[in-house]
Amino acid sequence: MKPVTPLSRLLAGVLTLLTGALLLSAPTALAAGLGAGGGTGNWTGTWSTAPTTVPAGDTTTFRDQTIRQVVHASIGGDALRIRFSNEFGTAPLVIGEARVARQASDGPGSRAMPGTDRPLTFGGRTRVTVPPGEPLLSDPVPLRLPEAADLLISVYLPESTRGSTVNAFSAEENYLADGNVTRRTDITPTATTDRWYFLTGVSVLTRPGPTAAVVTLGDSLTAGSSVSTNHRWSDHLAQRLRDARGLPDTGVLNAGISGNRLLRDPNPPADSPAQGYAAYFGESGLKRFDRDVLAQPGVRSVIVLLGINDIGQPGTVSAPASERVTAAEVIDGHRRLIARAHAHGIEVIGGTITPFRDDTLGFYSPENEVVRQQVNAWIRTSGAYDAVADFDAAVRDPAQPDRLNPAYDSGDHLHLNDAGNAALATAVPLAAFRPGFAN
Repeated sequence: MKPVTPLSRLLAGVLTLLTGALLLSAPTALAAGLGAGGGTGNWTGTWSTAPTTVPAGDTTTFRDQTIRQVVHASIGGDALRIRFSNEFGTAPLVIGEARVARQASDGPGSRAMPGTDRPLTFGGRTRVTVPPGEPLLSDPVPLRLPEAADLLISVYLPESTRGSTVNAFSAEENYLADGNVTRRTDITPTATTDRWYFLTGVSVLTRPGPTAAVVTLGDSLTAGSSVSTNHRWSDHLAQRLRDARGLPDTGVLNAGISGNRLLRDPNPPADSPAQGYAAYFGESGLKRFDRDVLAQPGVRSVIVLLGINDIGQPGTVSAPASERVTAAEVIDGHRRLIARAHAHGIEVIGGTITPFRDDTLGFYSPENEVVRQQVNAWIRTSGAYDAVADFDAAVRDPAQPDRLNPAYDSGDHLHLNDAGNAALATAVPLAAFRPGFAN
């Protein structure tokens, strides 16, 4: 055997470092060459959801299981990156393997389109541990994604893992299976769930040219849709933007959380039934604004539809009456969001609060209606917002303006059906997305 000299050791070490550097930089270099004409393009959000913690009574735990989750892209690109999150975890999140594929148009929703399966890596590794409280971004993945396509993101959890970071109201059917089946085109689900676990975003490498993302910041009115139809008002808005001419390629990112409030975190009375689920309502819009809006790739604008839970929840089972708010307090919260967005060069579109007379949740009272009208008048006339989406006018009953139009009512006189979601999308002024727009 040839003896190893100090010089040969040094050369071997340099070679190892160079090889490692090449391997770690390969995904980025690969993605950089995927833009049209060899350009680098822009990383822009195409899908997102807003995560929450879970209540103490939710002991959902995974072990030696694969979660296959479905997401609906708004814009397309030549490569993608996936964002995971352990931000509400109290223990490390171990991902044994993760993969992405396009969803097949035929067969069950858990079936991948043949030829589109790609591995996800993290700093070149396929297995990764995410510390508590942290997000995780994958390396770029060379997968051509058409606009409005559906993705399957499969995550294998080999160790006992509590489902502690979640969007509990996804309006999407997702799939659980035993063992590591991330690479399989067809899987046999052992269960389904209408939640997204540990998954918070997808961004795409777009081709060179103007691109942007708009975030829809809201509550259940923003998050809601019939299951697995992609009929949220943000989905309808994405279609309007795709159909429009003369606008940048604009990703629409949904940051709606059912039950969410603008001003305060959930705080139900100790003896309230809401104690069992209020944690799913998420941190206040003011508290989560930096993560769910400012941190989104390519964000240029945000549409705010928050306030109905601030006005209506106090006094119901969801929050104590001591948290009742005035119109001035809600307006102040909106002003604070506007200031933070403008400080980062982000345009803000204000959405008026929709009617809820005779709702079945107990939100309505004459006093609450006065607050809603005062807040809406301010949104429409103050000039504080860069533009206004008059959601109230779009879905109210012309004969009784403090009620929802029956054609748009889901049945509880508070939430909208899919037709109502489409009506909300039509209220968003597309001119606000034109370059150089000024109110």
